[in-house]
Amino acid sequence: MVTVVEVTGGVDTHRDTHTVAAVDGAGRMLGHAQFEATPVGYVLLLGWLRAWGSVVLIGVEGTGAYGAGLTRYLRGEGVALVEVDRPDRRTRRGQGKSDPVDAEAAARTALAGRRAGTPKERDGRVEALRNLRVARRSAVTFRADVQRQMKALIVTAAEPVRGKLRGLGVPALVRACAAADTDRDRCGDPDAAVMIALRSLALRHQHLTAEIKDLDELITPLVTAINPRLIAAYGVGPDVAAQLLITAGGNPGRLRSEAAFAMLCGAAPLPASSGRTHRHRLNRGGDRDANNALWWIAITRMGRDPRTRAYVEKRTKDGLSKPEILRCLKRYIARDIYHLLMPPKDLENTPGQT
Repeated sequence: MVTVVEVTGGVDTHRDTHTVAAVDGAGRMLGHAQFEATPVGYVLLLGWLRAWGSVVLIGVEGTGAYGAGLTRYLRGEGVALVEVDRPDRRTRRGQGKSDPVDAEAAARTALAGRRAGTPKERDGRVEALRNLRVARRSAVTFRADVQRQMKALIVTAAEPVRGKLRGLGVPALVRACAAADTDRDRCGDPDAAVMIALRSLALRHQHLTAEIKDLDELITPLVTAINPRLIAAYGVGPDVAAQLLITAGGNPGRLRSEAAFAMLCGAAPLPASSGRTHRHRLNRGGDRDANNALWWIAITRMGRDPRTRAYVEKRTKDGLSKPEILRCLKRYIARDIYHLLMPPKDLENTPGQT
């Protein structure tokens, strides 16, 4: 009787090549190989693994980066997948660092089920939303840089320019500088040069504003179509909703509980007790963009929502500081958001909440 070897694979992904390692069910190393990060390479990689036996699981590093193409291919082939974290520093100090070593570590991590999770799906509307938001965020960042540069130029400008512009708000300042008459022939004169520079920056600001508005016209209806319940929640605007959808991914059912979602967002409290002191502290890990989205919801509700304001007042009387109250609020909000993100059929199968 022929015994079929159960094979677990691990892949260390890079831009041009992927290194794969195979271990059996007992954790014995079977071999490792390297393939090109191309569609043909993906086929060869899976074929190499199957040559060792029955592939039961593959752990892939960087499923949202260099491993995205391989992940899509393996999912299409019906292969069981997990995303694995790279080895921690302590492990690397003891074992060294190379592509085969990292691939073997990924395979052993997948086999043991440690530091492994279901990869996000990256072939649906949430992935389209992520792409649009990348462009919007960069436009917002560059526009803020332009505003700071304009104000810095005004601070050091000569008094006629400085006196005329320094009291204006950002919209009025941009309009005034964009409409300013400039003399290019006098670019060697500091007074003329500062107005040329301000006009150039103002026109850039207007262009970026138009770009952000154009992207918002695409993002808002897309967010609403993906999850109308989420964007209808108190304090959740299109940008915040978009970030939370991206964090959960196109397959939010991969999040096994609301506690797991809170940990993913860096909103789960971490014990910070010692001796007779019993307390929790802020979690500085997780997806910081998602954590920031929860912060915006908390701040909005603290300012306008009567229930949240009453909660803040009560916890303040209990002796909690504002950061501690925000930590608690973000944890409660994460619980609410989790239920809005999850399809009802997935909520029915969710384990008991913690």
